[in-house]
Amino acid sequence: MTVVSDSGPLIALSKIGKLHVLRDLFGEVLIPRAVWVEVVEKGRGKPGSDEVRNADWIRVVDVKDHLSVEILEREIERGEAEAIVLAKELGASLLLLDEKIPRIIAKSLGLKVTGSLAVLFIAKKKGLIDEDLDSLLKELRRKGVYFSDKVVEALREMYSKT
Repeated sequence: MTVVSDSGPLIALSKIGKLHVLRDLFGEVLIPRAVWVEVVEKGRGKPGSDEVRNADWIRVVDVKDHLSVEILEREIERGEAEAIVLAKELGASLLLLDEKIPRIIAKSLGLKVTGSLAVLFIAKKKGLIDEDLDSLLKELRRKGVYFSDKVVEALREMYSKT
């Protein structure tokens, strides 16, 4: 399974000490160079920086199609653009993205997309997280990660059926 991630899920999961869940679920996670720069270099001292730098299961891969990245950058940030292009280039099984507009773009390109919250729900369902999901969601909000109650309810409904 090839999984590509944008910075949002890496940072959000790091904020609550759950970055390891990505390794537990997917083994290896690929990120484009722009995401590395954003999280590790520019984000030095912020949540996710040390965690991503020290994760030997996160691998940086350079995108080849720079024109597509430049075109997407007219609408979204560079890290998001590179993550979408890299996922497309590699034929990724899954793209981890949290922001709405990049998700719409990625889905329109035929990519399978999920976000931080769904990762937590999946990990809980598989027994990879001991904590109560509600307390983790509250902690995410307390640490500045925005998501709507509507999204949480949709995920609850989806994962209660499986």
